[in-house]
Amino acid sequence: MTAGVYLHIPFCKSRCSYCDFATDVWRSGDVVERYVEALCREIESEPAASAAGQFAVGDSISSNWPPAYAGGSDPNWPPAYAGGSDPNWPPAYAGGSDPNWPPAYAGGSDIDTNWPPAYAGGSDIDTIYFGGGTPSLLTPEQAGKILAKVRKRFSVANNAEITLEMNPATVTHESLVAYRSLGINRASFGVQTFDDRDLKLLARGHDSKDARTTFRMLRDAGFTNISFDLIAGLPGQTMANWMRNLDEAAALSPEHISLYLLEIHEGTPLAEQMRSGRRKAIADELAAEMYEAMLDRLAAEGYEQYEISNFSRPGFAARHNVKYWRLDPVFGFGVSAHSFDGRRRYANERDTTAYVRSIEQNGTAKVMCEDAVLASEFVFLGLRMEEGISLDEYLTRFGRDLIEELRNELADLIDKGLIEMSPSRIKLTLKGKLFSNEVFAVFV
Repeated sequence: MTAGVYLHIPFCKSRCSYCDFATDVWRSGDVVERYVEALCREIESEPAASAAGQFAVGDSISSNWPPAYAGGSDPNWPPAYAGGSDPNWPPAYAGGSDPNWPPAYAGGSDIDTNWPPAYAGGSDIDTIYFGGGTPSLLTPEQAGKILAKVRKRFSVANNAEITLEMNPATVTHESLVAYRSLGINRASFGVQTFDDRDLKLLARGHDSKDARTTFRMLRDAGFTNISFDLIAGLPGQTMANWMRNLDEAAALSPEHISLYLLEIHEGTPLAEQMRSGRRKAIADELAAEMYEAMLDRLAAEGYEQYEISNFSRPGFAARHNVKYWRLDPVFGFGVSAHSFDGRRRYANERDTTAYVRSIEQNGTAKVMCEDAVLASEFVFLGLRMEEGISLDEYLTRFGRDLIEELRNELADLIDKGLIEMSPSRIKLTLKGKLFSNEVFAVFV
């Protein structure tokens, strides 16, 4: 199993009306540089999916074992473990002398199957993802500094997918060429809509011409793996308008398209506009028709749907995003970044100023650590994928029969036309994709 690295860059030129991500409006180059320094320090100073004090005496060897602990040199190493005095701790392990002691734990290279590859001392990180925010507001020098820290901290595969999110009108030909020279080989940029009226509604800070120009510049700079986002269900949007968006997308022919139905998040300007009556949501029936039209249009253009909202040319599925749906380890750095090590989830401080201060003072900004509900997450994350989930894999991983556990609930979902089952798999129907939250609620 290979792992991924997520890097959160929170800065934006302006805040979109629908956004509830951890973002900050760009204030000055000095603020950004201080953040980059903090991010680099976090990468080099702390095991990505661990925090001091999480490893209690008697804890088992697991995916949460940080590499620094394998040598016994970290001051937060539980003393009973380091001295071999706890009766449950095999003393031979403390010195690494037992021939049955896995060499990676003692400082070697052989790894247990539960050992996160990056922590074992050398297996591959094969995806790196700059998310935000607007990571393309980083200078190539800043992006290069961050990538250098990642490559020093982890063993990065030669064929790693390295994605940079960007917004139209935030890049130049020169900056894109420089990003490519750093090994960044995938661009994901937020078009959202090709309708200039709707772009103003969303406070996107660019127009449709900027989106087309950015796409051409990406091609000219040598990017052969480009993704962009579109949003359906905007207030006042018609089916004709949505079809024009799909036509524009097909004409550009990116390798990957993410298409979302608009969600209104409390606390955002758009939510307030909807509450006050200045904007009016479209009917659910129209949103469903837009989704079905999207499926038909993209299939006709040769795109494969591999997840509820994601479509790609063959071979261009987003390798990093697939890790989340398959419960692969992802180590997150930066404000609000989340990590998953195979058993536990971790989260960083959400406020940018507090994050930077915490890293500068403590070397860590972790504010949450909790055990993942793996069986539940395996189901509702896996069902997002077009292939659905394997009943045999569920039985192997968790020692339980999903059909026996939830026989009545599954029967109800089948009766409602939301899922379909074979002897070996469960997957969403088209209706299930439209009402996926109703399906996922059964497994939470």
